[in-house]
Amino acid sequence: MPNPKRRHSQQRGAKRRTHYKAEKVTLSKDSTTGEIHVRHRAHVSEGKLYYKGKVVAENSPIK
Repeated sequence: MPNPKRRHSQQRGAKRRTHYKAEKVTLSKDSTTGEIHVRHRAHVSEGKLYYKGKVVAENSPIK
């Protein structure tokens, strides 16, 4: 494997990293529960897991 002959400058690394930016998360309001959640992600409300306004899983006690 080839290795670099000399170290890259700090400025060169900083120039490369200028494109790595944090993006704002898009939030939505669930039509069923009315809770604010991250889009395209399942979220928990009152012990139930919701996705697209439908119950995907319920928290049931083990018997």
